[in-house]
Amino acid sequence: MPLKSRPLPRRAFGVCVLAVAVGAAVGGCSAADGTAAATKERPSASRTYDVGTPGAAASQAPAAPVHVAIPSIGVRSPLLRLGLNPDRTVEVPPAEKGMTAGWYTGGAIPGRRGAAVIIGHNDTRFGRAVFHDLKKVRVGADIAVRDARGRTVHFRVTATETAAKKAFPTDKVYGATDARALRLITCDGAYDAQGHPVDNLIVYATANR
Repeated sequence: MPLKSRPLPRRAFGVCVLAVAVGAAVGGCSAADGTAAATKERPSASRTYDVGTPGAAASQAPAAPVHVAIPSIGVRSPLLRLGLNPDRTVEVPPAEKGMTAGWYTGGAIPGRRGAAVIIGHNDTRFGRAVFHDLKKVRVGADIAVRDARGRTVHFRVTATETAAKKAFPTDKVYGATDARALRLITCDGAYDAQGHPVDNLIVYATANR
């Protein structure tokens, strides 16, 4: 359920989105309606991500993530499934579900080899959202992701980064990796003339062994 609060200043209505075109991600923002920005950067080569083996037996196939928790900042959220919009931009949780994060199904399943990506709003027109306090996360913090079978994978935060949306580190975030990696992404920074945040905050984490 979205958090009900007094209206925010207009400049805080921007929501975080990530545009993806043929495997390339860039920062963008839309007008508080959960839709993706229309502008896209030059795409890079397409990539394949570890999302399980098609045709595997149900008992062996990895289960999708359904919940994320970051105890150090009080985040506990179910996970929506996010794919791509028709214009090849990444879906984001709708504004009315601002207190719910989403897992990008084009990346890895959390706990499997590869880069898993979870996206959440900082603020929406309804008020503060699920990743409002993500900037408070520190290196070493625990992130717990539970799957549909009740298995929980714990990740340790290894780094945080604020990147301009016009210079989003696509390969670093979405690129192939042998690690069991997790990336959390939201909007951050100052606002442009249209009231959209100009930066993305990225939290990098690796699964505990």
